[in-house]
Amino acid sequence: MTSTITSPPPAAAPPRERPWPSRLAGPAVFVAVLAVALGVVPAVVEPFRLNLVAQYLCFAIVGMGIALAWGRGGMLTLGQGVFFGLGGYAMGMYLTLERVASDPLSGGVPDFMAWSGIDELPALWRPFAHPAVAIAAAVLVPGLVAAVLGWAVFRQRVRGAYFAILNQALAAAFVILLINQQHLTGGTNGLTRFPTLFGASLYSPDTKRWVYVAVVAVAALVYVAFRQVVRSRYGSLLVAVRDGEDRVRFLGYDPTWVKTLAYTLSAMAAGVGGALFVLVMGIIAPSSLGIIPSLMMVLAVAIGGRFSLAGAVVGAVLVNAAQTTFSESFAGGWTYLQGALFVVVIVFAPRGLAGIAETAAEWWRHRGRRQQLQGSSQ
Repeated sequence: MTSTITSPPPAAAPPRERPWPSRLAGPAVFVAVLAVALGVVPAVVEPFRLNLVAQYLCFAIVGMGIALAWGRGGMLTLGQGVFFGLGGYAMGMYLTLERVASDPLSGGVPDFMAWSGIDELPALWRPFAHPAVAIAAAVLVPGLVAAVLGWAVFRQRVRGAYFAILNQALAAAFVILLINQQHLTGGTNGLTRFPTLFGASLYSPDTKRWVYVAVVAVAALVYVAFRQVVRSRYGSLLVAVRDGEDRVRFLGYDPTWVKTLAYTLSAMAAGVGGALFVLVMGIIAPSSLGIIPSLMMVLAVAIGGRFSLAGAVVGAVLVNAAQTTFSESFAGGWTYLQGALFVVVIVFAPRGLAGIAETAAEWWRHRGRRQQLQGSSQ
């Protein structure tokens, strides 16, 4: 009789500790970018362009949420315009009521309500007279809607193209709802003409500058928060669900809640971006929330790199800046140029611009190792 001796598997080698310059490179770049955004850009960019940069960063906040849900979780969110609009309308309702409160001729209701024969503020609008309610609603309402929708959809194991189509249908239905409820939402025109923010003129250069600073600060906070999520144990589980949902379920985890949480966080980021967009642009309308704007949000992330938060930020800023530049220089054909930019990046860099940077960094590290080995062998 022979006995079989099973030896334990060899212990895994402890992970190599990265040298301290490498560990500090990321935080140093983040601090440098933040310093440039807060200190240099407002000083050298004219107010109109500064407002455009703030607008780009609003979409960058939305893009980071898409990168979390799509890049890390595998959920192609083609309806982020819904959550962007929920946040935007929450802030727009507060700014509208601030204008009404300062206008003695308004009769206590917005002008589009007066035109519809409404002479008393609807109950839906009354809480938004308080800025704290509006800010909380801009974050929590999109998150709540996404949590309920995500739980209902993911528990039925709806994913892939079906989930993407469902998102697009939701965006289309949301726009139709806003247009048809003109007496509550302003219809096609949406909510606009916001003269003040907390009593200060929303169009003064000082207020614009402070709004820009607020947008940069919020974008930085969202980046840091999502980076912690990505690097956490939950972030690893989210990637595992993306790559093998059935295997994760077999191991005892419930992918429904894993995906719902990522989808909720993504929606909350979109709501924040929408609320800040209203402060920057002074308008929120159905034309900013439908299928096409939702697709543009996803395309920007695809160009920047959906697997990277920084790539999503770069993609959102680059695509929107290109849209501004092309529309100013080629008013009749900027959409073709924008489409060509998208095709070139997707064909030659499927992982986006962030993928190009990662490939270049990896090549540089391998080159350094080869030189070290050659030097030690000589």
